[in-house]
Amino acid sequence: MIKTFISTCAFICLFVLSAFALFQAENGPKFEQPLLITSAGQSAEVQLASVLAKRAELDFKLSKMATTEDLEGTKSVCLVIGVSLKGLGAAGLDMAQEKERVTALLTAAQEKGIPVLCLHLGGEQRRGQQTDMMIKEFLPYARMALVVKSGNKDSLFNSICETKGIPLIEVEKTVDALPPIKEAFN
Repeated sequence: MIKTFISTCAFICLFVLSAFALFQAENGPKFEQPLLITSAGQSAEVQLASVLAKRAELDFKLSKMATTEDLEGTKSVCLVIGVSLKGLGAAGLDMAQEKERVTALLTAAQEKGIPVLCLHLGGEQRRGQQTDMMIKEFLPYARMALVVKSGNKDSLFNSICETKGIPLIEVEKTVDALPPIKEAFN
């Protein structure tokens, strides 16, 4: 009896959270295609973002180290924030070079009126001092942010988004990001 009650409550909570995330996406900013997906920190989650874009049937290009030249013909940018020292090393970059690249890209996007969607899909394990620095630096460029809830336990995303007036959608797991992404591009 108690197990059934707990299971029912858990299902209701999950349903309400999913409905709330979808409601936020339906009433949030809209983005246009084609989409440029890039990384801020060279984490593997940039690949997850491209999988989500493919499943959402979006017209997109993945460029992990996008530059201002990659903005040509782009109508939206998806910035996947998460630092991987291994990923940076494989790309031949250090933190200063990555920060400089992303700053130039987002500044050019802002000048061209290209909206930015920020994603943090790595959850709690992708957070750390370097990722937090990227979040603080680049989240303010966003028109909307979508994060896996476990990566926002300290409410850093809430704090920045509230201050800057950026709609924030939290999802339980990466796969739950698909409906809000689809809606943001419809």
